Amino acid sequence: ASQSPERESLIIALTDDLVNGGLLAQDVIKKIAPLMNGSGGGRAQYAQAGSKDVGRLPQALKEAERLILEQI
Repeated sequence: ASQSPERESLIIALTDDLVNGGLLAQDVIKKIAPLMNGSGGGRAQYAQAGSKDVGRLPQALKEAERLILEQI
């Protein structure tokens, strides 16, 4: 994750074993991006989201952690 005064970004990268187990980076990003008032997308192993609505990254990170832990 990164944050600047103008923008926030979040990248999710997963290993093959997690993807083979059914955890997909693009699914997590699709659920996280709206929390950031942003947009995102990607592939099974790598996805990213970005937003110009600064200040929402901590909530998005907590939700990403919850979603990933729920699925592993």
